[in-house]
Amino acid sequence: MEGYAKADGFDMSEYDPHKSVEYIYDNAPAYAKAKGILAQLEAYKSSLKSMLMKHSGETSIGAQEREAYADVAYQNHCDAIGRATEQVELLKWRMLSAQMRADIWRTEQASNRQIDKLMK
Repeated sequence: MEGYAKADGFDMSEYDPHKSVEYIYDNAPAYAKAKGILAQLEAYKSSLKSMLMKHSGETSIGAQEREAYADVAYQNHCDAIGRATEQVELLKWRMLSAQMRADIWRTEQASNRQIDKLMK
């Protein structure tokens, strides 16, 4: 088992799986908040577009839509969605990584028990 799971300086033999659980538990509120913000931004996107179309002064739907998409407020909102998505994904993958580390540790412990039984 030597050398296994030591990529990037991470040594599973010295790993405490409880830290993974604590990390997930401690970061769940931040993940939930980021996910909520993203949902709000996504929901507001259509409303913002509608308001911008209404105030564009154009008569055709196509022209109204063009003006809405070109508006700085709409572009800023899309940037905010991008930043919120980045935050949600970062938190999601960090939490999944913590879960995977605990799973790897559990598998290694089971393997070590099997090896110990075979050696006896």
